[in-house]
Amino acid sequence: MLAFQTQLTLPAFARGCHLITRHVIDSMPEMRQIQIGMLHVFIQHTSASLTLNENADPDVRQDMAMGLDRIAPESWPYVHTCEGADDMPAHIKSSLMGASVSIPISRGAPALGTWQGIYLNEHRDRGGRRSLVVTAMGNG
Repeated sequence: MLAFQTQLTLPAFARGCHLITRHVIDSMPEMRQIQIGMLHVFIQHTSASLTLNENADPDVRQDMAMGLDRIAPESWPYVHTCEGADDMPAHIKSSLMGASVSIPISRGAPALGTWQGIYLNEHRDRGGRRSLVVTAMGNG
């Protein structure tokens, strides 16, 4: 069994949904040694999230961000407001979307579907740089 792990710090992204598949793959060149395994990506934040979705049409990312804003609007009378109007909705969106994704590894690469990509969902106006823990495990 092979196991590799790295910390990946992403650049700051604007609020919205952003494809980070290439960032993740480039952070883990050791994954090429794994023939069958699992890639796990975990975000170390509570106001941003990860998910898998459409990687081709940027309209999907815009629509995802709009949909999340409708689910958890800033206009609600939240109690937790000390970090700004976008903070509590960001926590809700993060919990709904999730803090990690797991993807099978096949022949040294993530076994994503043709139209799938890894999204960083930035739920804050100024979330800053985001830290991910990327782990690849499997048989060589």
